[in-house]
Amino acid sequence: MPQINPERWHAVEKLIDHFCNTNQVPAIALQVNVKETSRLYSRGRQRLNDNGDTLREDAIFLIASITKPIVVLGVLKLLEEGELLLGDRVKQFIPEFGCAGKHGITIRHLMTHTSGLPDMLPNNRELRSANAPLSEFVKQICQLSPDEPPGRIVQYQSTGIAILSEVIQRITGLSCAEYLNQVLFQPMGMKDTSLGVPEEWYEGDQPKVERIVEIRIPDELDIEPDWDWNSPYWRGFGAPWGGLLTTISDLGKLVEMLKNRGVFQQKRLFSHRTILKATKDQLATISGLSATEKEGKGWGLGWQMVSNTKSDYYGDLLSTSTYGHGGATGTLLWIDPELETSAIILTTQPQEPHGRFLARITNAIVSAIEG
Repeated sequence: MPQINPERWHAVEKLIDHFCNTNQVPAIALQVNVKETSRLYSRGRQRLNDNGDTLREDAIFLIASITKPIVVLGVLKLLEEGELLLGDRVKQFIPEFGCAGKHGITIRHLMTHTSGLPDMLPNNRELRSANAPLSEFVKQICQLSPDEPPGRIVQYQSTGIAILSEVIQRITGLSCAEYLNQVLFQPMGMKDTSLGVPEEWYEGDQPKVERIVEIRIPDELDIEPDWDWNSPYWRGFGAPWGGLLTTISDLGKLVEMLKNRGVFQQKRLFSHRTILKATKDQLATISGLSATEKEGKGWGLGWQMVSNTKSDYYGDLLSTSTYGHGGATGTLLWIDPELETSAIILTTQPQEPHGRFLARITNAIVSAIEG
């Protein structure tokens, strides 16, 4: 039976201490679950200019692209309810999307990053600088031409996740944020989780917004404070591709549900088959992909297949059945079914493109597990 070796776990804590004490990473919060055993550890600063360890136990992190598979889960809830099929063309739900070579793009293409759409809009920076609303992003994505026809390439695409959020709104009449809160966050008691900061987080004597941890902005991005990750605009924007705010404990509830194949605290939220399909490589189902195009890549429905990916975020020691997702703000979630282990690593140090801090922490975690 897998279990945590106490002495080796101490090495995980020492590594985190080293990263924070040397200011390589301003703050780190960690949750590791091995079967029924859970370990929590956190170090660092709530604000970049703080002195000492000021990171709150209830700190709220912007988890960036870990948002993507959570939005996909919302769409999969609609699939379970018979509202759509993976093979449905997106234009069935968003008619104005079906132009400029996007007629054949399906829900499956968007979930597996095989739509051919670019990651971001060409004028992404200008839109953010102008504090444009999400609706403007969606409008312009609908006018885009894909880089390749759907099903020909595997190309990471935030734009596709934005369109999935619009599919949710067209079907339910609710914003993506409202829908996820209704079908995911509330049922699992994720009270400190939201896609974008809601108005009520600013209310009261101790507003919840004060619990959001400040991110260290890389020099190349530290030129537009009105729209960086710490800005009120971006926190409130609620980007479906990267705007979820949550705590380590709330995200742990989502991981519990995934590990239990759709069950959370004896309540079934998703069918076993839905979670199984979402967390297994789906690229083989995309008939137009060549073997060369699939090489070094692996996508379930929203989730990245660690064994097939060239991403450095996941380190070197995870099992071939592992799935997860990383975020550009320095965050990572992975679940290793073979090792019966999961980890959530939330930091405030952006680590694109290599994620070396995350990978080194992951290697230390896996090395601490025996049996």
